[in-house]
Amino acid sequence: MRKFTVICIAAFVFISLTGSMNAQIVIDRPVMETVNVCASEIFNSYKVEFGITPSDFNANNQFIIELSDASGSFATPTTIYTSKEGEFTEEDVVLYFSVPKTIGGVAYKIRVKSTSPAVFSQNSRAFSAYFKIHDEPFTINNFISTAVYCAGGSYVLTIDESGPDNNSPLDYPGLTYNWYREITLTTSDFISTGETLTVNEPGTYFVETNYGSCTSRSLSKSTRVTVSEATTATVSSINSSLGNPFCLGDGSTTLSTTAGDTYQWFKDGTPISGATNQTHVTNESGVYSVNINFGGCSASATIDLNSNEFTSSIDVDTSEPNIVEAGESLIATVITTANSPEYEWYLNGSIISGATNNSFEATEEGNYKAVVTQTVGCISSSEFIFEITEAIDPFPDVANIPNLISPNNDGVNDTWVIPKEYISGTNTEIMILTPQGEIVFQTNDYQNNWPEDLDFKEINPVYYYIIMPQDQKIKKGTITIIK
Repeated sequence: MRKFTVICIAAFVFISLTGSMNAQIVIDRPVMETVNVCASEIFNSYKVEFGITPSDFNANNQFIIELSDASGSFATPTTIYTSKEGEFTEEDVVLYFSVPKTIGGVAYKIRVKSTSPAVFSQNSRAFSAYFKIHDEPFTINNFISTAVYCAGGSYVLTIDESGPDNNSPLDYPGLTYNWYREITLTTSDFISTGETLTVNEPGTYFVETNYGSCTSRSLSKSTRVTVSEATTATVSSINSSLGNPFCLGDGSTTLSTTAGDTYQWFKDGTPISGATNQTHVTNESGVYSVNINFGGCSASATIDLNSNEFTSSIDVDTSEPNIVEAGESLIATVITTANSPEYEWYLNGSIISGATNNSFEATEEGNYKAVVTQTVGCISSSEFIFEITEAIDPFPDVANIPNLISPNNDGVNDTWVIPKEYISGTNTEIMILTPQGEIVFQTNDYQNNWPEDLDFKEINPVYYYIIMPQDQKIKKGTITIIK
């Protein structure tokens, strides 16, 4: 009987020690670096940290991150990360995980578990998480930026199907949408949800793919459509698929207008026979208009359509004046791909008679303009504006030493210009001093360039100069600077 008692006590002690050892194994609650998870094809990596007691984990241990469902339940968790065996042994662990593309909700949680021994951390705090499966701009209202409804009626805005220039979010099942009415360029009011919006109030509308708290960080937003209520004088708009001007080399352009019941298109004021659809295809320039009947009210729209495609360049500087020495000239040449080009040259706003070639020799100062016009196909023009000025002689022949300069960059009396007998090449020493006798400038090779970068705070300061030529006939005087 005594022997049996000892055995039971030993077993109890062993079990107690084992339980105490397991109780020391702890995985802290995981802490995420971000408040919300806004994942996409471009970015899907999120940082989580947690503490462990490394001495209690076996060498083959792995850490696993599990993701709850959208309600925070771990009844059927999703594994989103698994470490290598024995990879982490430090007390502080930092991991990076990615979320599945199906994620979308506001109450997700994660937890960490070990495999050897099997221990779970506490659940993380709840967080919003969305995968932006569609994350690019898209179009609505059949690419048309305006819409009209009759007084007392309404207009239905829809998301466009995918096309050559539009990846529609409708191709991604499960997405939801929020519609807004624009108040200012930066503010808007929420209107409704759904794939369509029925509008019965004038305004500018758009729709966004609903990614909850991640919506503002998504690019999945539609174009704007301005909806108006029709009146007798209502004017709608016309859109050119190839832009305006358009290029004939790209084929015909498609003109489209606001959706209505019936249509009649015009060119240069004349009805176009058979042009009674919402769109009209053309390859001709002209003034196009359309009358739109909405079944109880009507509207009209006009576009001055032009075709234009050729490249041109000119071989002179158009950003800064072209400096030409006195008595010399400048030849300007236009290079173009225009069909059957014609050229015109202008000086100071007046056309230069007889100047009809692609090159022109300019002999006068002034403002020039070259115009090249394509006369076959897309009839249009391109122009180049340039200026020619005569070079300033840095060493003009002056008779006297000036005692007044005005360095205001107006090209007149900006620097101290002295007679040629004292300038560069004469080995004349030039000194300029302040009234206190401080030398601010000294040279034996004067370039008629003083003052340069002179910093002074006085109003109309006075400086003294000393000119010491080789013949020792020293010249002295003052220089007043006026700004």
